[in-house]
Amino acid sequence: MGKIFCLLGKSGSGKDTIFKKLMEEKVLNLKPIILYTTRPKREKERNGVEYYFINKEELDKYKSLGKIIEIREYNTVNGQWYYSTIDDGQINIKINSYLIITTLEAYKNLQKYFGRDEVFPIYITLDDGIRLERALKREMNEEEPNYNELCRRFLADHSDFSMEKLKDAGIEKLYYNYEIDECINDIKKDILQEAKGQYNY
Repeated sequence: MGKIFCLLGKSGSGKDTIFKKLMEEKVLNLKPIILYTTRPKREKERNGVEYYFINKEELDKYKSLGKIIEIREYNTVNGQWYYSTIDDGQINIKINSYLIITTLEAYKNLQKYFGRDEVFPIYITLDDGIRLERALKREMNEEEPNYNELCRRFLADHSDFSMEKLKDAGIEKLYYNYEIDECINDIKKDILQEAKGQYNY
């Protein structure tokens, strides 16, 4: 039986980089779970790689077919955006283990859908000032930077990932991303231990 490993963390904490590096670790043998979103594709993003980019009508069709595992709605400065994990055949935990970048609420919904013991949290944390600096640099590289949305996400993260909510979700261990190689090694060790059933969380 495989596991679903959930990368969680505030914007700019390094989740995307850590995701890519963990996926390159052949010893972990992780498969990606690609989410669906109705938000516009960013520069350099590829459909079917970072996300499946769909419209609201396509999302509603998946709803009508009962294919929604979890869904989130965000009222952004650019309108309503949806993110969703969809039962499209890409997940089979009887055979594979998976890695997904997701939110705290989605993590809890994945636990409900697949079972608490099958879904493992990896919460990445970093100083707020460093996160904001990284997020700003990333946004500046966009063809049309959206600083209002960057600020909205930054402020929302403070509430969405409060220590109280992390504790309520049963997340106690934090992975500090000040030295990425150390952070990766810590995560890698715990994934291997969890896969062997040796990790006492």
